[in-house]
Amino acid sequence: MREFKRLTPYREALNLLLDDLSEVDEVEEISLENGLGRVLAEDVVSPVDSPPFDRSAVDGYALRAEDTFPAREYSPVELRVIDEIVAGEESKAKVEPGTAVKLMTGSKMPKGANAVLMQEMAEREGEIIRVLRPVAPGQNVAFKGEDVKKGEVVLRKGHILRPQDLALLKSIGFKTVKVKRKPRVGIIVTGDELIEEFDEGVLKAGKIIESNSIMLKGLVKQYFGEPVFYGVLPDNEEAIRGAIERAKKENDLVLVTGGSAFGDKDFAHRFVRLLFHGTTIKPGRPIGYGERVVIMSGYPVAVFAQFHLYVKHALAKLVGAKNYEVRIKAKLTERIPSQLGRHEFMKVWYENGVARPIKKKGSGIISSLVESNGYMEIPEDSEGYLEGEEVWVTLY
Repeated sequence: MREFKRLTPYREALNLLLDDLSEVDEVEEISLENGLGRVLAEDVVSPVDSPPFDRSAVDGYALRAEDTFPAREYSPVELRVIDEIVAGEESKAKVEPGTAVKLMTGSKMPKGANAVLMQEMAEREGEIIRVLRPVAPGQNVAFKGEDVKKGEVVLRKGHILRPQDLALLKSIGFKTVKVKRKPRVGIIVTGDELIEEFDEGVLKAGKIIESNSIMLKGLVKQYFGEPVFYGVLPDNEEAIRGAIERAKKENDLVLVTGGSAFGDKDFAHRFVRLLFHGTTIKPGRPIGYGERVVIMSGYPVAVFAQFHLYVKHALAKLVGAKNYEVRIKAKLTERIPSQLGRHEFMKVWYENGVARPIKKKGSGIISSLVESNGYMEIPEDSEGYLEGEEVWVTLY
């Protein structure tokens, strides 16, 4: 069987792929309800101040801070309560020297008041409160524009919308948001040995249940895309050629699993003008790319590694996403050796600042993915890392 004449270094191959792709132009305006996980198509500028007025940060009494300066528990200051309001109401009274307005958290500050005394710091009898401690000007007050100022850029183009981002947008009056269209990602699975449903008799005869499609659909959705499944195809040259040609016309990116090496029935790579074929990554060395088509391995662990090392970056490029990876430093629980010249994808379990390598090996051992929650990369020029050494872990 033929072998690769040259393995393209990981970073070189990744740059070739990314340089070949362009960000999608199409923009969608969607409701905030549907915004979670979408990528902003433009900067978002606040049309208002938030809060829109000075408001109380506590339940208590709005007053003039100066009136409280002499107050002590053994010598309280007496003030007269001239009004009471709840959140959502506005007092018509003006706080003059010697007076106060009772109000609740979130209430608009009445005219003349410059501080709020927590109700626990006062004793009340009828319309009179006895102030037990002084407050400073501005104390317990949330000022107009303290959260967001009118004209402020609150979120940048390329930001991935999180629940807290949607809350902020709603708080400043947005009902919709402009996001990048989800890239369409065609998924083609190939292999004579694959079946789609459990059949004990067929399995005993040498078949295996196909699982790459559901994993890739989930990963594509997780990383900004819209999966389009073209089915499980036998190792038939014309069927694979036809599916790839159709998928290229209908999608922004195409993923093909199986047929990436040089076996007699490895057809997929023959129908694409490849920019690279065979890289230094482990697992997943036979990956190839060209014409917006990624030719991937057949084994699920290798496919998973290829997705994280290549495909997710491609999807991020297509939508202009920023800060889409969660990377954290961790100390290794044991030594990890590696071979020079290979860029290794090492599965780990990360917890409390520590990374434990997953010892299960093999590109078909799906349980090794289940038992991990992140990965570390060992570059080509490294022979591995020592126990206790600090490394970067990318969570998934």
